[in-house]
Amino acid sequence: MQSCDILIQARWCIPVEPDNCVLDNHGIAISDGRIVAVLPADDARAQFSPGVLVDRPDHVLIPGLINAHTHAAMTLFRGLAEGLPLERWLREGIWPHEQRWVSAEMVRDGTKHAIVEMLRGGVTCFSDQYFFPEVVASAAVDLHMRAMIGTPVMDFPTPWAQNADEYLAKATDLVHDPYADHSLISSCFAPHATDALSEESGQKLRVLADQLDRRVQIHLHETATEIATTVQDHGQRPFERLSELGLVNASLMAVHAVHMTEEELQQFSVTGVSVAHCPRSNLKLASGIAPVQAMLDAGINVALGTDGAASNNVLDMLGEMRTAALLGKVKADDAAAVPASTALRMATLNGAIALGLDDEVGSIEVGKSADLTCVDLNHINSQPVYDPIAQLVYACNREQVSDVWVAGRHQVENGDLTQVDEEEILQRSREWQQRIAAV
Repeated sequence: MQSCDILIQARWCIPVEPDNCVLDNHGIAISDGRIVAVLPADDARAQFSPGVLVDRPDHVLIPGLINAHTHAAMTLFRGLAEGLPLERWLREGIWPHEQRWVSAEMVRDGTKHAIVEMLRGGVTCFSDQYFFPEVVASAAVDLHMRAMIGTPVMDFPTPWAQNADEYLAKATDLVHDPYADHSLISSCFAPHATDALSEESGQKLRVLADQLDRRVQIHLHETATEIATTVQDHGQRPFERLSELGLVNASLMAVHAVHMTEEELQQFSVTGVSVAHCPRSNLKLASGIAPVQAMLDAGINVALGTDGAASNNVLDMLGEMRTAALLGKVKADDAAAVPASTALRMATLNGAIALGLDDEVGSIEVGKSADLTCVDLNHINSQPVYDPIAQLVYACNREQVSDVWVAGRHQVENGDLTQVDEEEILQRSREWQQRIAAV
């Protein structure tokens, strides 16, 4: 009999690859943080002698959810600047608070709060875009969370850097040290938007991204106002500016991409650009509804993100899947659009592809990291079960997440955090609320 560290038995296993596949009563064997076998439960028990046996008879096991776009530290701004459109929300509500409060301490505490919230909701990997990215990386390592760390790039000063050259220099430092070879941490460049970059800064970014072989993620065509302003100031749509800079390629993840022409979507498809769809943030800020089914039909890889907690207001990927599926149907005027299996794929493997991590995570396959999430379907709102994938997407909520593993470490067990003092993190957040509210 072969030994393994962990053997998980679940009533249903949805590997995501191949698509729309459901495995009944299967076992997943894990050793050294990696999946070593996926096989029927009876065969798994006969073949493996596990150090730990986890039996989940009413549960569905899926790849860990991947939040392809967020601003983790903004959990500390949750509930500020409500009821404003994006441009006013930023200029009147968010940016003044960031100028006053953003610091390494604030980013550390807000990021840890976000990681705990995401773990409880079945997220095992997040792509972040915020200031003090080295602090975000440190917080992720401390809490054993997989993260893509986006380093901001812009022309105006912030609490982290004063100009584009300093942003790029600090980003380069993060690439080389201390996380260059860390198994949980990757990095990319994350300019805020095209209107935050001059032509010179954009060209420097492109050269450096090519030299360091790093991906780029950017807010793009989030609102009609963004496009109109860029046309007025530069005579081009943001996509055109980005294309002229040579940044429209397979290393680009366009965040939001709500207002796209057919020609622009075709260019996304031809060049291999991925999209990070953030449906609930787009709804809350009245930014519009992205044409997700049209993107999928064009062969574009569409991932799923929550955006930050200041514009969502929850980092809830199960809820994001449901919203994406429902909105996709309305936008396409087709009840068959964005089916449940596609929504799940957007929240897992498509996210991994967008972040360049699909060799490591995003599906339940032998050799991949054991980033896994288990959801209890034995709840009144998710019974009876005819189609586990549909039930997961349309009926479940994040409180049903029972177990989460990141690289084989059991981070959530039977609904309880195993490695984190949640009360300590909540206390720090309450202290921040008192400081921010007192001004």
